[in-house]
Amino acid sequence: MPAALSMAMPARRAFARAALARRLSTGAQPPRVLVTGSLGQLGSTMVDALRARFGQANVVASDIRKPAPSQRASGPFVYADVLNRRALEQVIVDYGIDWVVHFSAILSAAGERNPALGLDVNINGFQNVLELARVHGLRVLSPSTIGAFGPTTPKDLTPDLTIMRPNTIYGISKVHMELLGEYYCEKYGVDFRSLRYPGIISADSPPGGGTTDYAIDIFHAALKHNRYTCFLQHDTRLPMAYITDCVAGTMQLLEAPQDALTQRVYNVHACDFSPEELVAEVRRQHSADFAIEYCPDFRQAIADTWPRTMADAPARRDWGWNPTLGTADIVRIMLAKLHPVYEQAAAAAESSAAAEAEAPAVVV
Repeated sequence: MPAALSMAMPARRAFARAALARRLSTGAQPPRVLVTGSLGQLGSTMVDALRARFGQANVVASDIRKPAPSQRASGPFVYADVLNRRALEQVIVDYGIDWVVHFSAILSAAGERNPALGLDVNINGFQNVLELARVHGLRVLSPSTIGAFGPTTPKDLTPDLTIMRPNTIYGISKVHMELLGEYYCEKYGVDFRSLRYPGIISADSPPGGGTTDYAIDIFHAALKHNRYTCFLQHDTRLPMAYITDCVAGTMQLLEAPQDALTQRVYNVHACDFSPEELVAEVRRQHSADFAIEYCPDFRQAIADTWPRTMADAPARRDWGWNPTLGTADIVRIMLAKLHPVYEQAAAAAESSAAAEAEAPAVVV
């Protein structure tokens, strides 16, 4: 690289960061945000929250799948493969992006089924985002996970700084993400931020291939069949959170002033429960006859390496993390959201069966 260009690049990054800081401090113009992996479980809800906060035109959703018509109509959407750095850079330049919320990832169970893809997307995709943040002076928020911990990590009230030796592709790639983001922050001044999500529960999108997905599947099974086969053991306690708490916390960290942050990666803990405790609450709120069978599969070995509870005092102190929903709240919300869906499906099936029964027989 020519010496003049090498000297100009840090100045350009500093200018971009200063310009964004002036825009935010004066309130003249909101940041322009790119969300990768926006069609996933958390991405779609996060896009809605960001657009409500900063305006539809200022939040660009992206993914490698085709969005639903409602998602396309709600604001800008672009095809963006995080493994294609040049194409991703064109989106950043064309839309004048200031912040990137990076949700593109292969989750725990899916990563164990396809390790090569998990490594490629989770490591090389993040590297592309981080390098573009360095060049263009961007703020990057890339979530981490309880999967970043491992079998030798303390299981109860797991602190932010502790032993981290995960034995899954997902966990290994997220530890890499955390450390590389911190390196780019210290070495190049990239405004990198991350929070370790617990299991995320939502009724608005299907599960995304994670080990905590039983806590979503169970509600669909309860309303459709009133029984469920769980792929974890009855007493497997894991940290969990409803999606609205996760989105609120993500927004808080994303918007927190730099000088409030004492670290770059934070634990967040909302509630914790085991499958048998969740079943008891489903029976209390939905059906006393709800049946459960436990048939642990390969995901049990993954869950056994994760914390049961996490300590998150730094997040509460530094940027106001304050979840509001516990286990009973989550069950109530999930049942309320999904019950009409299955009622409508049942009514449609009944109407279709009635129409078929009334149709005249065709004699050939």
